[in-house]
Amino acid sequence: MEQQMLKDKVAIITGASYGMGRTMAELFADEGAAVVITARHAQQLNEVVDGIRAKGGKAVGVVADVCSTEDTKKVFETALREFGDVDILINNAGIGEQKMIDETDDDWMMYVMNTNLGGPMRYIREALKIFLPKNDGVIINISSVNGARPFCGATYTSTKGGLNTLTKNVAMRLIDTNIRCNAVAPGATVTPAHLANKAGEQPGGAEMLKYSGHFVYFPGPECDPMDQAYACLYLASKMGKAVRGQVIQVCNGAFL
Repeated sequence: MEQQMLKDKVAIITGASYGMGRTMAELFADEGAAVVITARHAQQLNEVVDGIRAKGGKAVGVVADVCSTEDTKKVFETALREFGDVDILINNAGIGEQKMIDETDDDWMMYVMNTNLGGPMRYIREALKIFLPKNDGVIINISSVNGARPFCGATYTSTKGGLNTLTKNVAMRLIDTNIRCNAVAPGATVTPAHLANKAGEQPGGAEMLKYSGHFVYFPGPECDPMDQAYACLYLASKMGKAVRGQVIQVCNGAFL
């Protein structure tokens, strides 16, 4: 049997009840990590936990909103209580949207910003309370090709650009430690959110796509959620030990 790449590690993965987050949680558990996963609703979260446990893996779910500082602390407290440590943080939770700037009101703008950028900042801040004293840890932010090619909603793309900058800023802060911070920037990946986007069913509909389509080369093929999970596994394992402050784009070459 091949050696598990994350044996005895503890990983927190936000937004892991479906799509890429679920695939990441399942892969990390298969590779030996105990996973603490979050979502805002219990039913799908429990399904993921039950599935991992049924295969002999270790998993705990925490109903939590990344916009809440108290919920963030609860997630880390649960990880420490259940598994005794935290080694890996994946900031995956986020809101996809297609609202153009001229239809973006303040409430929506602040809600998306608080989730997509505020959430990772809260979780990184809390993780460093554990990582810095032991001088070890891995932080992975799930960004998007939109961080560099802003063809979706005005707030969404702005938060992903901000997340790329945050990734580098945190890496600079941690350059003289054994704590690594990087980002994975998925391209079009077959998830419920992506399918809703293609169907014009995300907030804002499909109007922005009429404008952004001129600036994107995308004949396919789309990525699979496992493609993104494998990139995270690379960064979380010893394979990525020399990678710091990078935004790794996984897009099948569609957004060069």
